[in-house]
Amino acid sequence: MPDNCSKVCENTNTTESTTCDISDSGFVSLFKVTKMDCPSEERMIRMAIENIPSVKALDFDIPNRDLKVYHEGEIENIKEKLMSLNFGTTLVSTQDIDNHSLSAAMDSADVENSKQSKVLIWLLGINATMFVIEFIVGIIAQSTGLIADSLDMFADAAVYGLAFYAVGRSDQLKLKAAHLSGWFQILLALGALSEVVRRFIFGSEPVSSLMMAMGLVALVANVACLALISGKKESGAHMKASWIFSANDVIANTGIIIAGALVAYTGSPYPDLLIGLIIAVLVLNGARRILNIKS
Repeated sequence: MPDNCSKVCENTNTTESTTCDISDSGFVSLFKVTKMDCPSEERMIRMAIENIPSVKALDFDIPNRDLKVYHEGEIENIKEKLMSLNFGTTLVSTQDIDNHSLSAAMDSADVENSKQSKVLIWLLGINATMFVIEFIVGIIAQSTGLIADSLDMFADAAVYGLAFYAVGRSDQLKLKAAHLSGWFQILLALGALSEVVRRFIFGSEPVSSLMMAMGLVALVANVACLALISGKKESGAHMKASWIFSANDVIANTGIIIAGALVAYTGSPYPDLLIGLIIAVLVLNGARRILNIKS
């Protein structure tokens, strides 16, 4: 780091940055990402910046909303890409590190990414399969809750699949693929919301037994995801966060089962409509975040 710049460049303003005359040595920049609360955001961040030539390694701490970027040269291009995601990103600090530390960070990231990729492929397969099955059963059961929950499965699978597709491809192709995924999610979520409105107005008779049975199958699938992740959850913040995210999906599946039980007990479709509305809104919010990715 040049003499006219301090060892650590502090920045706590979201709109302004401290400009430092950065040399060719390695650097680690710490970002606070306030809206990064699950692996979906991590995958979108990776799509946005990991192919920038100056980026050498990424270290995510999702529970604490922290991201460390190991890089060479200026941080401004990386910062602009991150802020375009609208995840509440703030550059906290940038400090220089020696070449040995940079190489070690890169090697560690490569090993960890290889391990995680194997698990993520399984997660992608499970979520994609469950989307198809749960969507079809949701239509048969006249359950907006199952249809919306299947869209949540699709949202997870789309983000993971998109991340694998994007590896080694141009920024333009990545952006097109991301936006296509986002628009598709919006169409599906709007379809689910229209079903909620239609069935609220004209009435519906959700099949509670199918709701509970399919909810149980989805629960088993997400427990399987937890089992896949559990052996790796201490190997890095990303996998620990993935474990927390799958645990949240288990809670959502439990909500489907409870809604099915309430439909059976009360004879009312409203528990199904309510949970369908909640999940569809969550999917819409996820699609909005994907569409906020800029070139």
